[in-house]
Amino acid sequence: MMDMDIPSPLPAAPVRFLDRLRGFIRMRGLAYKTEKTYLFWIKRFIRFHDRKHPETMGASEVEAFLSHLVLQANASVGTQRVALNALVFLYREFLGAPLENLNYEAARKPRKLPTVFSPEEAKAAIGNMKDEFRLIAMLIYGSGLRINEVLRLRVKDVDFGMQQLVVRSGKGNKDRVTLLPDSLIRPLTQQIESALLQHASDLAKGYGSVYLPTALSRKYPNASREPDWQYVFPATDFSVDPRSGIQRRHHMLDRTVQKNFRKAIRSAGIRKPANSHTFRHSFATRLLESGYDIRTIQKLLGHADIRTTEIYTHVVRKGGFGVRSPVDDGF
Repeated sequence: MMDMDIPSPLPAAPVRFLDRLRGFIRMRGLAYKTEKTYLFWIKRFIRFHDRKHPETMGASEVEAFLSHLVLQANASVGTQRVALNALVFLYREFLGAPLENLNYEAARKPRKLPTVFSPEEAKAAIGNMKDEFRLIAMLIYGSGLRINEVLRLRVKDVDFGMQQLVVRSGKGNKDRVTLLPDSLIRPLTQQIESALLQHASDLAKGYGSVYLPTALSRKYPNASREPDWQYVFPATDFSVDPRSGIQRRHHMLDRTVQKNFRKAIRSAGIRKPANSHTFRHSFATRLLESGYDIRTIQKLLGHADIRTTEIYTHVVRKGGFGVRSPVDDGF
């Protein structure tokens, strides 16, 4: 399948080290995005040490690699932390050899403040979008979703009665609930109706089976053809599932949406380094400006750590924590 959020197939009895590691990660139930991230850093660690096998290495090699990321690769705090998490998982969980008392050069690079749209900029950018792209942008800006959380929405995840959206397996492989704005009920209803009409047409042609994670497909063998499990934003064309070989209609591609967003943002005359995530940053900032409790915002965004949410206090529209500048009082 063309999309990159479906796990690639593994041999029935993996022999290669990285295949065994992938299988172990999937047995633990970690998100596929986490799997790809861990494998990226573990392979980079192995290449850094001239392709030595991880079983022949230990704490000293991990320390050297983590220090290299800071001293030579100029890695940020977040980047070094992700690499550390991957290697800790490798040694503690997979190899059963915990890394004790690591001593390495810690990154001290300050976190960048998020780029945020003003209300006028957000409206201008969204105003340059049409059809599904416009609705996707409004869901990110209006509900605080990540772009892939929107694209992976299934019909059953939209609860019009409770006026909420259920995000399944979001960042950290956790589920959460966020709001469904009043103004999006009608367009989202129309989008779902359109998606289900497409699904009915696919069924009539002998298709209509949607991708489900392995565990779900075993538990609910007929669910892949049911309306509730269909994507709210289906792809225009079919693609082939690399694991099963089945031709299916997946959800819209991230890169397709991002390309449309970049064009709309440029057309609005916005010169900030903005993308789809800027709408999410702007959602959090608007809520802070409106006086909502930061822990409520944390839950809506799905942040595990309140400190991640607190960064938005630095970019509210009245900068400097809402302090009025003395120059604004006149002379």
